[in-house]
Parts: sequence; C-alpha cells; structure tokens
Amino acid sequence: MVSDRLFTPELMNINSEAIPSALQANRENCDRKIMLFDLKTSGHHANYIRHLAQYWGNNQLAGSLDIVVSPKFEQQHQGVVALANQYPQSNIKFVVISTQESAVIEASKTALDRVLRNLREWQLLCKYAALLKVEHCMVMYLDTCEIPLTLGLKPPCSISGIYFRPTFHYSTFAHHQSSRKEWLQQWRERLFVHQTLHNPKLHTLFCLDPLVDQTIKQIYPNARAIPLADPVEIPTLDSLQPQTLREKHSISPDRTIFLLFGSIDGRKGIYQLLEALKNLPSEVCRQLCILVVGQASASERTAICSQIELVSQAQPVQIITHFEFVTEQEVQTYFQLADVVLALYQKHVGMSGILLLAAAAQKPALSTNYGLMGELVLRYQLGLAIDSTNLEAIAQGLTQILENPKAFHNLEKMKLFAAEHAVNRFAETVFLNL
Repeated sequence: MVSDRLFTPELMNINSEAIPSALQANRENCDRKIMLFDLKTSGHHANYIRHLAQYWGNNQLAGSLDIVVSPKFEQQHQGVVALANQYPQSNIKFVVISTQESAVIEASKTALDRVLRNLREWQLLCKYAALLKVEHCMVMYLDTCEIPLTLGLKPPCSISGIYFRPTFHYSTFAHHQSSRKEWLQQWRERLFVHQTLHNPKLHTLFCLDPLVDQTIKQIYPNARAIPLADPVEIPTLDSLQPQTLREKHSISPDRTIFLLFGSIDGRKGIYQLLEALKNLPSEVCRQLCILVVGQASASERTAICSQIELVSQAQPVQIITHFEFVTEQEVQTYFQLADVVLALYQKHVGMSGILLLAAAAQKPALSTNYGLMGELVLRYQLGLAIDSTNLEAIAQGLTQILENPKAFHNLEKMKLFAAEHAVNRFAETVFLNL
C-alpha cells in the first residue's frame, strides 16, 4: 500500500531548502528560452498557464517564456493573457496561432478526427518551437502527443510534458476490474510510455496522476517521471458570502444542497443522477436541493432541462440550474454553499478538480468509485465512493450521505489532500524540473 502522503518532497524531487538556490540558478541562466504549448481552452488549462506565468513573473525567472495558445484562448481568458503586461521585466509573451491553424485542429467528432487533430497539433508544436527558436518546450497536455511519440518522432528541441490520463496502473487499485477494451487501452499506454521515456528529446515526464509515477519507476528505475500536484486554491472564507447565492437561487433553507459543478454533460453523470432521483422516497426528495452550475451546450441544456421537468413532476425535489460561466471567486462561493459535492463521473480517467475543490472547501463528495478518483476518495476519506453507473447505488448514496454526512469524510485528511495540491507546489515542481 502506498503512503497516503503522496506529494512528499522526496517523491517530487524537491528539497525545500534547495528551492532558493535553484531559483537563483534560473535567474542566472539569462539565455533560457522556454515555450509552453497548450491549445486547449477549458478552465483548468487556463489556470495552469496562469499559475505558471505568475510564478515566473513573481520569482523573476531569467530568460524568456513564450506561451503558445489558440485564438479562442485569447478571447476567453483575457485576464490570463494580460499577465504578460503585469510582469514587464519577466519577458513573458503569449503567442497566438492563426485562425487558419486553429480551424484544422478543432474537428474531433470521430476517433479518426482526433488522431488527425493530434498529429496536426504536433506539427504546430514543432513549427512554433522552431519559429521561436526555443531550447525547451513544456507540453501542457502530453496525451495529445501519444501517436507521434509512440512512432518515435523527435521535436526540434527538448521537451517535457504533463501526462494527464494514464490508466495502465488501475489494475493495482482496490476492487478494479479491467474490461477487454480497457486492457487494450492499457497496453497502448504502456507502449506510449516506453517510447516516450526512450525518446532522446524527453527531459521530464510530469504525472498529473499522483500514483502512476511509482508504477513507472518500478519498470524504469531511472526514468524522470515526477508527480505533479493538480493545483487548487484554498479559499479565504472571510471574502465569501454563500448566503447571497442561496438567496439568489431561492434555495429553501431546510434543503441539503448537493452541488454538481463544471462543464455539464453526460460524462458528469447528470442523467444517471436525475434517473436515480425518481427511485427515491418522496420524504428523502423533500430534503434535497440539486444545484447544477456550469456551462453546457445548447443541445445538452435542452436535454437536461427536459429530464429535470419530468423528475420535478414526479418528485418533490428542488432542482436549480445555472448554466453560466462563473468567476473564480464564485466557484469557491458555490463550494462553500454546498453541503455535499457530486462527482458522479462515468468511467472518468485521471484527476478531478472537483475533488480538490471539495476538499479545499471541507465538503464531502459523493463520488464515482472508478479509477484514480475512487482510489483517492478511499485513501483520503473525501466522501462516499459508489458505482456511479448504477442508479440504485446513486440513490442509496444520496440517502446515506444525507442521513449522516460526517460519517464519510475526514476533515484532517481532506485538509492534507488540499495542501498537497497547493498552487505554488504545482509551479515550483514544473520550473525546478525543466
């Protein structure tokens, strides 16, 4: 059994006493030219870039930091892009690819489309690394490079990257059983990891999954595979006013609030949740408020609202939707408002920011028991882990956690879990290992 404390300095190759001298070495290396490459636009990608840019600027790291993003990123995250002007002495620059280049990587309706998109992203990575004459590229989503790295292709500079979604170690988790499809996926991932670690251009493989690096080290003892803490900001409670949100959404004071947050779609388990509500006794439903907060496509909104209407006609449950983008402070306020956080992902692979936000807010999660999420809920006692694909299990989970929420989480372990994913730890780990 691996220790609960996953992000010790030893595991992260960080000696806290050595950090100042390492930063000084960075400052003295005036010719360092680093490129961050990330064409994704979702919230956590923007947050990662924000944390790294702020760390670079605050610590006055030497050299130049070119951050290659898509036009959509520039439009949606203007506050992050503006960081380049907040640190004028730090030589941070955002480089936006052309609209034509962006157009050829957007279509991903089929598996073949995704393969072609990833190959085109690799071509763009190589193009901009050569164009900007960088000596090192930090690939913010290394999973998209699976095919070119498996084929042994070499970029024009050394690279490091964040590996988001490994599953080949899931068989070591409690109660996990792999299907044939999953076994094939795991075999493919092992080939990718083998080829990537043997690519002469690879510098560091950062693992967003805090457990997979240990499996890698067992097979490749000399590999530079380093766990990377998925960053979460600890809320300052004095500045938050959850009661304002309760009044805004007209939430009944006698209801227990179950928050479903994020990009709302089928993978979040919204449809299974709504179906499970139909199976609950009416006296349980009278105690529930399901608060759904986050952006959703027009078609998804229509389908969800249609299901909500059917459930509301059959059960006395309060279901409130807020299909809008929310600011960072609002995110923290919603998690403070919640009594329980829903993380009913359907076969989700990798880490979950929802679990981190719930732990930081000291709120129990009703979570999937699948993969890394299920393992972390068990190890850190973050809440109740269930089979989120099973309607009866969801209904039972809602009832159990409603009746006795304190029985399913440990506040001290939740606090430790959140602290191990502090924002500075994320940025420090990256820049001390490039």
